[in-house]
Order: sequence, then structure tokens, then C-alpha cells
Amino acid sequence: MKTYNIHQISSNITKSKIDNKQKNDKNTFDQILKDVENIKFSKHAVKRMDDRDISINNEDVLRINHAMNQARDKGVDQALILMDNKAFIASVRNNTIITTINSEQLKNNVFSNIDGAVIV
Repeated sequence: MKTYNIHQISSNITKSKIDNKQKNDKNTFDQILKDVENIKFSKHAVKRMDDRDISINNEDVLRINHAMNQARDKGVDQALILMDNKAFIASVRNNTIITTINSEQLKNNVFSNIDGAVIV
């Protein structure tokens, strides 16, 4: 599986998702719109990913996006997303990853100011 730098992901993911969705006429407009919405990474999150040597690939971005949609459907505003020994703090309302945590920092850590968690 190819791993990308965080700066390469958004342009790759949008085109492939739109192309795949256009092939499937059974999807409603709302489903397509929801699926195509890209998550954003704050400058802080990108810096933390670089500092903590956290890398993600296209599949990871899709999984995070799905987790954000699940949190949104449940009315969550600030979410903790746990995925593959990594954690992402997300502003669901703004569709933005605020910060990232690697497996080492997950140990003995307290997460505050979140109102929901999604385990992917």
C-alpha cells in the first residue's frame, strides 16, 4: 500500500471519489455530497504529523472521513477518532482534524473537550 505525505492527499482523494461516484447512478445527491466532502488538516495537525512521524494513506483518509460522518450523524461536535494506534482530534462541525497523536503519546493520556469518540 502506498503511503503519502499529508500534503499530497487531498488532490488525489477528491478526483478518485468523484470518478467512482459518477459511475454509480444509484447514489442520491446527498450521499454523493457527503462522501465527497474532504476532511481538512489544520496547520497544527500537519505539524504534529511531521513532528511525530505519523503517515497516512488514501485508505486512511477515507476511514477518517467515514468516522467524521458517523460522528456528525450522532450530533458530535468535537471527536476523538482512534485508528490503528493513532488518534485524531477532530472538529466535526468544521470537518477539520485539529491534532494527531501517535501510539507513544496515547499511553497515559487524557483527552478533554471532546463530546464523542469513534473507533475505526
